[in-house]
Amino acid sequence: MDISAPAQPTLDFALAPPRSSALVPLLLGVLLGTALQVRQPVLWSLALYALLGLGSAAALGALWCWGRRRRGVGIAVVLAAAGLLFAVCGLRASDFAAQALSPALEGRDVRITGVIAAMPQPIEGGGVRLRLAVEAAQLDGRAVQLPPLIDLGWYAGDWREGSRASAVTQPPGAVPALRAGERWRLTARLKAPHGERNPHGFDYELWLWGQGVQGVGYVRVGAHDIAPQRLDTTWRYPIEQARQSVRDAILNRLASDPTDATAVRIAGVVAALVTGDQRAIDRSDWDVFRATGVAHLMSISGLHITLFAWVAALLVRWLWRRSERLCLRWPAPSAALVGGVLLALAYALFSGWGVPAQRTVAMLGTAALLRLSGRRWPWPPAWLLTCAVVVLPDPWALWQAGFWLSFVAVAVLFATDKGASSAGSKGVRGHFMSLLREQGVVTLALTPLTLLLFGQVSLVGLLANLLAIPWVTLVVTPLAFAGVLWAPLWHLAGWAVQGMAVWLQWLAALPLASVWVAAAPLWAGLAGVAGGVLLAMRLPWSVRLLGLPLLLPVLLWQAPRPPPGQFELLAADVGQGNAVLVRTATHTLLYDTGPRYSAHSDAGGRVLVPLLRALDARVDVLMLSHRDSDHTGGAAAVLAQQPQAQLMGSIEGEHHLQTLHPVQPCLAGQQWQWDGVDFAVLHPLPGEGGGAERAHNPNTQSCVLRIASGRGAVALLVGDIEKAQEQALLDRQAALAADVLLVPHHGSKTSSSGAFLDAVQPRAALVQAAYRSRFGHPAAQVMQRYRERGIAVWDSAHCGAATWQSAQPAQVRCERAQQQRYWQHRIEP
Repeated sequence: MDISAPAQPTLDFALAPPRSSALVPLLLGVLLGTALQVRQPVLWSLALYALLGLGSAAALGALWCWGRRRRGVGIAVVLAAAGLLFAVCGLRASDFAAQALSPALEGRDVRITGVIAAMPQPIEGGGVRLRLAVEAAQLDGRAVQLPPLIDLGWYAGDWREGSRASAVTQPPGAVPALRAGERWRLTARLKAPHGERNPHGFDYELWLWGQGVQGVGYVRVGAHDIAPQRLDTTWRYPIEQARQSVRDAILNRLASDPTDATAVRIAGVVAALVTGDQRAIDRSDWDVFRATGVAHLMSISGLHITLFAWVAALLVRWLWRRSERLCLRWPAPSAALVGGVLLALAYALFSGWGVPAQRTVAMLGTAALLRLSGRRWPWPPAWLLTCAVVVLPDPWALWQAGFWLSFVAVAVLFATDKGASSAGSKGVRGHFMSLLREQGVVTLALTPLTLLLFGQVSLVGLLANLLAIPWVTLVVTPLAFAGVLWAPLWHLAGWAVQGMAVWLQWLAALPLASVWVAAAPLWAGLAGVAGGVLLAMRLPWSVRLLGLPLLLPVLLWQAPRPPPGQFELLAADVGQGNAVLVRTATHTLLYDTGPRYSAHSDAGGRVLVPLLRALDARVDVLMLSHRDSDHTGGAAAVLAQQPQAQLMGSIEGEHHLQTLHPVQPCLAGQQWQWDGVDFAVLHPLPGEGGGAERAHNPNTQSCVLRIASGRGAVALLVGDIEKAQEQALLDRQAALAADVLLVPHHGSKTSSSGAFLDAVQPRAALVQAAYRSRFGHPAAQVMQRYRERGIAVWDSAHCGAATWQSAQPAQVRCERAQQQRYWQHRIEP
């Protein structure tokens, strides 16, 4: 790191002595072993890991002592190191898994004493979410063992409307001010972390696993519960206490009026840049940042920490040179190098110690150690060393998209760099052209990787980053950070953010600002990444152009669809609600859109829109079975992304969706055909169910849809019909026999009568209900009726998203069984 240069510190690796090449097999083995272990479906026994680790360590020691002078031992070193790291990571994972929440404690009121371990986060709709380091716990007066870290929601008011709520009614009232480091004694109801599992979806369980959290729940503050008690304030978690103080100070100064939406959004961005609290940024702003390709700048990124290290090194060097005694003891450049890295480490810890911060500090620390030791390694071993330094403490970082984006970008910049020898003579124009070239190279190389990881690429990203990178790095971030010393500077930072937001919003509104493509398989993505890197390399154009054919698979990939005459049904995992995607050869129907989780989050935006984009599915018909929020909660988000969709459903005229899109009532007798597949609405009858009945119980008007392939396979989607409607269908002698049935009303006691099941006689039945549903879905007596008739039942809590194909009517594919990993929650029978 050259602190005399006015630009970002660079890692200058020249020709290396042989020692660096000797470490390459060892580093490759570290990364290989870690990568293999984090892909394990299930963990092995501790004895097996221990045996593998001891054997690999012995082999590695022997190779290192006796074989390092001989040729041909590189592969053996790779394998021995891989075995050792595989075993070490497996032992760590096994030890952590042993601390999981006992199933016997789920759904029980546990009295917990613990310390708030992180700054509390506001919850949409009122309340906070806090992370508690458990010190002691009791159940019915006896001590019980809980995971060391749990996440709890402390809600204000009556929050039962959300599908994730419990059956308890919280009394009206504000949640007390909570701060990191406080010790509390409270009553909580817990469960194991259990997220939705959908194709190409977010892995919530891995996210919590990586943070050390193995229990989630909510604080009990009902009328019959013991009131939570603040015991004292500790000095534990001082960094989190400082982060919370700074975050709250920024929000209080820049967003003193909570009704000023613009001020709140700007304050959130400034707070994120200073403290790394990405949750402070509004969802709409994240959409703009992603569409313009600058999302990496809107939190503590590697660029911010590198800039901080450079400024800190300059300051340390200036101060060190003021003392002749210090200079005689240690050269100022070396002191500046160490001081810059140490202060960057402190800044990274203050920002929350996210993966971008970890890998940046690892990169800077590695460069500093090599420089201080006098070694000048070429970039490949130095790059591998920094990867290993990040992966060793956090093996699960390999599953994070940011890890791969950062390290591939760094590798490409190293591989295409001419060298920093002329950096000081470039001048302003030279530095600008260098920045333009580097941004172009990174954009070209990372576009295929971005498509593989996110299915999206910003076409205005290069233009947006040319302004955003220097503006955020040299103006916004320094002002925001300097505001910690003098708070009025936060206003300047806010104005700078607001000015940039206008520019980014304009870019995001341009046609084709970002492009979405179908999620390609891994082989196509890797080929695309290789093609992008090849095009970015400093090679003859006759060689670089060979990368173009490698880009085609990831750019032109189309998700497989059923052949004509067949259809596919995907019951998405949306928690407590229905959402079923039906695809034929060229058409798509979406039956219901899942629940609304909070004021700003629903199944449409969080699950269905990403799923539709990953499958490159254009919705022709959106059918909403009835008005209940667990069936219509995500409709607005889906319609915003799929405005061409025809909207059908049992939605009354005053429903808010009527103002967004014309709604065609679904009525018995409606029929159509797509690609040789027949669709027919069986219920409700025209004129059936007056306004009073609909208002009292909208379930009675649920749209019942029958889908039949050209070869006779049938699916029956019935919404929330109850026994009376089931009997009405039987009385009308409707064609009910089906191969797969969407279980009525999520398995409620009010539905799935014996006569109805006898008429349908499905091979498979799909239940869409939340894990530990507050409604008790599916009911045990209902499931017993299915078992008595030999009907296989697949529920989303056990299965995740369920896929059924008319070409294979006896099979159901569960997403939780696909790509199974050991950190994923398994429900005990």
